[in-house]
Amino acid sequence: MGCPAASPLRPMKQEEEKMTDRIEHLEEQLAFLTKTVDELSDVVARQTLEIDRLGRSVGMLMEREAEREVGEGGQIPLADQKPPHW
Repeated sequence: MGCPAASPLRPMKQEEEKMTDRIEHLEEQLAFLTKTVDELSDVVARQTLEIDRLGRSVGMLMEREAEREVGEGGQIPLADQKPPHW
């Protein structure tokens, strides 16, 4: 007849192992996603600095071009002129 007490414990142990496996899998996914978020945060921070730098460069170039336009013909810089249809 076998051991009657062993039978009810076996399904419980299998369920516990499944739950442990699922938890471990979720912990691995969480660790991966946390690492990915940290990496993306670093990328965004670097891109923000680069965008700020590029914005300053564009501003400098616009000022230089405006000075050049004024120096060449004494006109209002092209960037500051209203379009003809206004």
